[in-house]
Amino acid sequence: MPSRRSARGRRATSHDRGPSPRVRSTFAVVTHHDLTTARVRRATPDDAAPVAALAALTFPLACPPGASPEAMAAHVAAQLSPDRFRTWATSVEHVLLLVETGAGETVRVLGYSLLARGVPDDADVARVVGTDEVVELSKIYVHPDAQGTGVAGALMVASLDAARSLGPGLTLWLGTNGENERAQAFYRKHGFATAGGRTYVVGGEEHSDVVMVHRT
Repeated sequence: MPSRRSARGRRATSHDRGPSPRVRSTFAVVTHHDLTTARVRRATPDDAAPVAALAALTFPLACPPGASPEAMAAHVAAQLSPDRFRTWATSVEHVLLLVETGAGETVRVLGYSLLARGVPDDADVARVVGTDEVVELSKIYVHPDAQGTGVAGALMVASLDAARSLGPGLTLWLGTNGENERAQAFYRKHGFATAGGRTYVVGGEEHSDVVMVHRT
């Protein structure tokens, strides 16, 4: 799954749109943890800590086998901190979604996604999607326990809806590791197609990504 930040948000102006409407959907999931109902909703700054904890767990699982533990830890510390998620939760250039289950003190975060509106700051990406403003599906991850339960699909559907609100009519793209065939198959199922490639740096180590664009 992507954990990416290649779209640089532009400076907010009086013409900027506010955050897109709250996204919420409910769907049934059943796992060996007896999770029964999960919800997709827009995250708030109060969700930053649990989402960051999930990011720290899931990001290394999506990295290629050659990525070193030190590089992955450095990336998580620098790019996936609670402060980062607090900023994204309030930014007009981003939509941060999460999937949760339970109620009250039993609430558990099962997945999250991040969309970013901006101009690509990576030359390889710009050659694929152009130099105008676009929307990037920067991150989409689910807890390993929730894989195969429908959580990822529901999160993707909500993310696609949020992308249309964040940047109506804009190109939607993502980057994911070239060796992650499972992720690429999932994205193709939801309307993405490989359109190019890029180099992605994790903790100082370079990896080869594919760039996928959503067919609208």
